[in-house]
Amino acid sequence: MSEAMLSKVRKLLAQAEDPACTPAESAAFMAKATELIARYGVDRALLAARDPAADPVGDRTVDVIAPYARDKAGLLAAVAEPLRCRCVRRRQGNGFVMHLFGFASDLERVELLFTSLLVQAAHGLAGAVVPAGEHPAAFRRTWLAGFAYVVAERLRAAESKAVAESGGTSTALVLADRSDRVQRRVAEAYPRLRTAPRRRLAGGGFGSGADAGRRADLGGTGVAGTGAAPGIAG
Repeated sequence: MSEAMLSKVRKLLAQAEDPACTPAESAAFMAKATELIARYGVDRALLAARDPAADPVGDRTVDVIAPYARDKAGLLAAVAEPLRCRCVRRRQGNGFVMHLFGFASDLERVELLFTSLLVQAAHGLAGAVVPAGEHPAAFRRTWLAGFAYVVAERLRAAESKAVAESGGTSTALVLADRSDRVQRRVAEAYPRLRTAPRRRLAGGGFGSGADAGRRADLGGTGVAGTGAAPGIAG
């Protein structure tokens, strides 16, 4: 992502985080940052349709470590899918290696957002009150599930809006072709890939996590490299 784009996003986030901002003003600044990220993805896709070398298909790995490694991996998947990336989860010790596939600009967006959202989730969990009689770990797992669910919905909405504003059907066709190319790359690397079974979670934190996901800033503050992701305390 260009320095000019990052500068715009950072300014919006600084305004959104200003204690003097009203909740409505803060939400507006965050929405604008998300819009810029989505528009950037569509613009890069359309540029690559004319010049494929400008945005090649690639892959990278992200280490997701304990505690709550599976839940953090779920958050990464929730960010990757709306941004047209695919991820394969591989067990590594007490955590996972997440193998991400996508176009370079989309992989960049995924890592930018995931790194920021992990920090926000950690702060949100620290302030969440576990109801009396509920197991803390079960509550936190469902909290993270709610957080990831709402984040994915918000990203899908922002992407859909960016597509509609950039040409509608013609842009959608370009993006569908990109998704197909990413999927072929995954199939080449993992010809026997299996879908993980759906998890069953018993805690009562989903609603609280979903509320935090609605408040989460989806603008990001920097591009993270591969390696261990920030932790969420147990």
